[in-house]
Amino acid sequence: MKITSAEFKKGIKGTDEILTEPKLQVAFIGRSNVGKSSLMNLLLNRKDLVKSGKVPGKTLELNFFLINKSFYFVDLPGYGYAKMSVDMRNQLAKMIQWYLFEIEIPDRKVVLVLDAKVGLSEMDLEMFRLLRESKHAVIVVANKIDLLNQSKRSSQLKTISNLMPGTPIIPCSTKTKEGREEILKKLSE
Repeated sequence: MKITSAEFKKGIKGTDEILTEPKLQVAFIGRSNVGKSSLMNLLLNRKDLVKSGKVPGKTLELNFFLINKSFYFVDLPGYGYAKMSVDMRNQLAKMIQWYLFEIEIPDRKVVLVLDAKVGLSEMDLEMFRLLRESKHAVIVVANKIDLLNQSKRSSQLKTISNLMPGTPIIPCSTKTKEGREEILKKLSE
């Protein structure tokens, strides 16, 4: 897949006509501070189209980016740790659940972004389980792989693979661009 154009379309917090457009939606989900925005920018070959922050929890809505004028990347809020109130965290969790599991999107893929250095959390495993049970097409990306030495890298990828059997894990680094082409190839399948 070659990305030739990308533009921010809109952010939503609930029902919107963009959800019913007959376009593929590629949703990016992961823990807060896992590097979803940086990964999306890497795939788009842009530096800062998708905004990221130093503080976890910057994304507070579903942000839609029109790619090649033909499909969407959807940046979802992170789950788990974020410096915000419990009420806000619960609202974001409900929005994620609504988008991924309660509304019908005709054509959707989900990129589950994991932190290779930190490893899998219980929330990552639960999200993976829910996505699989809902029959979503899931691509699992082990981000920040460049932060691990060769031995630790091999060990982490093996652990993740054992906990997510039958699912290819794509090692990725937004710094070295490792994994970019493999992710784009998976998205076009």
